[in-house]
Amino acid sequence: MPATPTRRVLLAKPRGYCAGVDRAVQTVERALEQHAVPVYVRKQIVHNSHVVTALERRGAVFVDETDEVPEGSTVVFSAHGVAPSVHDDAVRRDLTTIDATCPLVTKVHNEARRFAAEGYQILLIGHEGHEEVVGTTGEAPDAIQLVDGPEAADQVQVTTPDRVVWLSQTTLSVDETLETVRRLRERFPALEDPPSDDICYATQNRQTAVKAIAPQVDLFLVVGSPNSSNSVRMVEVALANGSPAARLVEDAAALDPAWVENVTAIGLSSGASVPEQLVTDVLAWLAERGFADVVEVDTAEERLAFALPRELRT
Repeated sequence: MPATPTRRVLLAKPRGYCAGVDRAVQTVERALEQHAVPVYVRKQIVHNSHVVTALERRGAVFVDETDEVPEGSTVVFSAHGVAPSVHDDAVRRDLTTIDATCPLVTKVHNEARRFAAEGYQILLIGHEGHEEVVGTTGEAPDAIQLVDGPEAADQVQVTTPDRVVWLSQTTLSVDETLETVRRLRERFPALEDPPSDDICYATQNRQTAVKAIAPQVDLFLVVGSPNSSNSVRMVEVALANGSPAARLVEDAAALDPAWVENVTAIGLSSGASVPEQLVTDVLAWLAERGFADVVEVDTAEERLAFALPRELRT
């Protein structure tokens, strides 16, 4: 009788929280300690429902717009950044603001302002409606044109093809962004690159780990929320790099035993806004079904940390 194949999990490292998410979550936690409850947060502080629920239990109130915040209250801006008009609205409403925008998103905002001031047309590669894209576009709405993926690159029209630059949302697929840039440059050979990479280090590192694991597994699981751009991209990367199946799951409760039938190797990672406990819960669920052998696949070391917003430093 043939031996039963060993069931195992290839666990990606790095995974989970990036420096910007860690800073944003700590920002709300510290604001709750330093300011009278409730502390309001414009949009989800990061795109993970479990994080939002945990902060709500501690007294955070999440709103869509600043006009929902009572005048004179404290409001935290999310990690995804906001347009200048949002800051202006907060001033008019006499709100105490704490800006938890990821410094890597702030870098893209600064680039947008500078290139617009220098007369460039800016092609912003990103997903329409994503909060980060809305915030960046608000820095220079007359100069920025959204390019939502490679197919959209073929439809772009510019009036000054000799003075055009591309920027990007920080949480995109690296490969898809490169393909979008390639198509844009075919049409606009003078297209300039941003001064440094706009896709953040954590997005790139997590996708690199997925690429290393995907060809070795029958199923790839990514823990993350459906509105998390970087988590969704990881699923796409797994499928594009050899995994026959890949699924995005919010938590262990979303797992289906049918998915692991006739499966011997599973890849596992988590998006940049996912607490490690959710991964631990998935590992426990898998162990109960025979996947007790866990091998961590380490493809990069992350040491970056960001200081809290100056409004909270003591």
